[in-house]
Amino acid sequence: MHEQTSATPADSPSIEGPTLFDWEFATDPYPAYAWLREHSPVHRTKLPSGVEAWLVTRYADARQALADQRLSKNPAHHAEPAHAKGKTGIPGERKAELMTHLLNIDPPDHTRLRRLVSKAFTPRRVAEFTPRVQELTDHLIDAFAAKGEADLIHEFAFPLPIYAICEMLGVPREDQDDFRDWAGMMIRHGGGPRGGVARSVKQMRTYLGELIHRKRDDLGNDLISDLIRASDHGDHLTEAEATAMAFILLFAGFETTVNLIGNGVHSLFMNPEQRERLQASLAAGESGLLETGVEELLRYDGPVELATWRFATVPLTLGGQEIAAGDPVLVVLAAADRDPERFADPDTLDLSRGDNQHLGYGHGIHYCLGAPLARLEGQTALATLLTRLPDLELAIPPTDLRWRGGLIMRGLRTLPVRFTPRNN
Repeated sequence: MHEQTSATPADSPSIEGPTLFDWEFATDPYPAYAWLREHSPVHRTKLPSGVEAWLVTRYADARQALADQRLSKNPAHHAEPAHAKGKTGIPGERKAELMTHLLNIDPPDHTRLRRLVSKAFTPRRVAEFTPRVQELTDHLIDAFAAKGEADLIHEFAFPLPIYAICEMLGVPREDQDDFRDWAGMMIRHGGGPRGGVARSVKQMRTYLGELIHRKRDDLGNDLISDLIRASDHGDHLTEAEATAMAFILLFAGFETTVNLIGNGVHSLFMNPEQRERLQASLAAGESGLLETGVEELLRYDGPVELATWRFATVPLTLGGQEIAAGDPVLVVLAAADRDPERFADPDTLDLSRGDNQHLGYGHGIHYCLGAPLARLEGQTALATLLTRLPDLELAIPPTDLRWRGGLIMRGLRTLPVRFTPRNN
């Protein structure tokens, strides 16, 4: 990612702020976000793509923006569609005809689609999947436990959600490695050229379309079959809508969980006293600290740094700042979740933190539909790792870790660890 300095609109006083979006910022963006919260909480900047957007960094403003229906999710409301073509949203989704998913639409279309999808992607279905998530978690750990070392991103945090969502969707076992390859392309190129991601998106879209077409004649007990069955007063998802929804459930569901696990383990390494508390709690057979702990890890260094794109449909005021119709607005979840006006000692990791209404899964009508599955995977992964590999430790100096570039997600490229080899 190219180094990019912050900028302000021509009609605003010049504000000399921190450098944004370079590699130093990617390693630890929190000091820059603290400066923005205090000095320029709704801040105009030029992104590495060249698109100018507003960054919203205070909790109260962020929560307001996430629920404000004057901020549209539909890219058609961008004031400069030609300039921004291909520079907002998921690379390749427009060419692959995948625009009709929940991250790109507003009510009433959003209301209709979310209601239909919610009939398929239920908390009950996630709860029924709990034993399988545990099996997948143990299987992945079994593959490296005897070595005494691993890269927790590529050998554990990355494949777990890919295989989990593939199984929930009903992707046959023999095809799941293809999804792992396509998803790997997204991870590798998320902060660089968008062409590699676009190619993977096209391949996923082609495969999912064919799979949905086949399943219409042979419905099973899986999420894609439930999407096809879902109806409301005679209204069904079209094949294009079902394909787009299956795609976004996979696309939005895997990298967030990769980062939840990777960032979570990293945060525990950096806060050994909190890790010891959690391991003692797990050893005692308790689950309360694990549950509050995962919420705190989401707040402290969560997987989604900025919420996905929004566009002002009318002139509006946010955090005292005038925003013109058509302007892009990016809510900085990572900044809002460390706002001292909302969270006591926000830069301190406290796994038992109460009243933790973080914004890691968003807020309002676009609150993450997959949050229950992500919580299940995060809790299962962390509990199993810390129980089966209790002396797990970072294998390189923390300063040698590298974070993936990118605008929306926050995650590590690799997480090398070592531990006492185990054969169980």
